[in-house]
Amino acid sequence: MKPIEIDNVQHILNQYTNKKVYVHLETTNGAYANHINKAAYNVGVYMRNAQVTFEQAKIVGDGSVYRAGLKMEMGWIYAEGLTDWTMHEDTKLLLAGHDREGRLMVSLQISETPFNY
Repeated sequence: MKPIEIDNVQHILNQYTNKKVYVHLETTNGAYANHINKAAYNVGVYMRNAQVTFEQAKIVGDGSVYRAGLKMEMGWIYAEGLTDWTMHEDTKLLLAGHDREGRLMVSLQISETPFNY
């Protein structure tokens, strides 16, 4: 993965607009927070292969940390804390957010075909 290049990522997001796509969304502070502070709450989301159609996609940020939103007819999918990106198999956009120590904190992936599970 490499640091997010906002223009390249926005261009790729636009290519998925108004198509049925599969989305993977994952967040966690899991063991990271609990390991550092036993009183910390563990939170997380794991959603895989949700098929959606979005009419608009936008990625914004300050040059090091980004947020991406997918606007659907009746709501939004939103991921914040994104830092890195890559294309996998030339068809799957992978966006991820890593903490200062390189641990995964958030992942948003979009594909026209289902993800393996």
